[in-house]
Amino acid sequence: MFQKINERKIRMAIIGCGRISSKHFEAIHKHKKDIELVAVCDIAPSILEEKTSKYEVKGYLNLDELLLNEQLDVVVLCTPSGLHSEHAIKAAKAGVHVVSEKPMATRWNDGLQMVKACDEAGVRLFVVKQNRRNKTLQLLKRAISENRFGKIYMVHINVFWCRPQEYYDRAKWCGTWEFDGGAFMNQASHYVDLMDWLIGPIADIQCITSTNRNIEVEDTGVMNVCWRNGALGSMAVTMCTYSKNLEGSITVLGENGTVRIGGVAVNEIQKWEFSEPAAYDIEVESANYETTSVYGFGHPLYYKNVIDTMRGVAEPETDGREGLKSLELLIAAYYSARDSKTVSLPLVY
Repeated sequence: MFQKINERKIRMAIIGCGRISSKHFEAIHKHKKDIELVAVCDIAPSILEEKTSKYEVKGYLNLDELLLNEQLDVVVLCTPSGLHSEHAIKAAKAGVHVVSEKPMATRWNDGLQMVKACDEAGVRLFVVKQNRRNKTLQLLKRAISENRFGKIYMVHINVFWCRPQEYYDRAKWCGTWEFDGGAFMNQASHYVDLMDWLIGPIADIQCITSTNRNIEVEDTGVMNVCWRNGALGSMAVTMCTYSKNLEGSITVLGENGTVRIGGVAVNEIQKWEFSEPAAYDIEVESANYETTSVYGFGHPLYYKNVIDTMRGVAEPETDGREGLKSLELLIAAYYSARDSKTVSLPLVY
């Protein structure tokens, strides 16, 4: 049984102050009535000094020291993905709840160990999937849940973004298998998540990848998918688009409906047509939004669910087990690409 926090602010610390952490600092600030940022942690002294000065909180170069000295409710993991499991397990053993950025891990067993450790310690494990909160995708999720498409025949996803060599050169861990993962696992992780969240469990995956930048992992790949419900689909991903981010889209084709959500990050409903209308179809136009960031604006909405869960008035929208679903798809895709064969799910474990 998880202990609710009702009468005070939720005490949080951000672990890792790199690129994605800015979204978490912003979200925490927007929820300052419910959240108190008490500390930050980063291995780079210059970055740590900058953040502690800006946010007027304590800073730590070491997670162990932070957990020993601070009374925390939640740690937010913005560290390299390959370190999430180690950090989550340490926090869980200290009795601290965990919010993990995507992907929750770079190895399948690491993800399983994160869930196990948090279960055994009786703490929550949240895995950030902020794109699910986008209004465009919420409308698509509702249409699918209400069976407006009828039988879904085909689904296609494009992620055509630009990550030049300088992006990978910013840190030694970037573009590595152990700590980062490639285009599917890192940059397009949220789009892989849509496959299961929107359409359902997947039966089979075929994947081919290539590498064009000077990195270990793939920056380009294609994936063919067969869902258990009989739908077929594909996903095309590259970080080599010239000269800037071009498209992040999903197209769903069914017997009674066609929907395409595009833009640079699924922020524009470009096609919305069904055989039978629904009252909320008028929300389609207002759901579209302008964005210059592929991250979207879902982090504050995601934090609202974290707060409500910690207050005992909601359940996690994406907990550890939900996070494992997309991690399983990613690992299966990499197995397929490595071995040049179809991989069937679930993975044996």
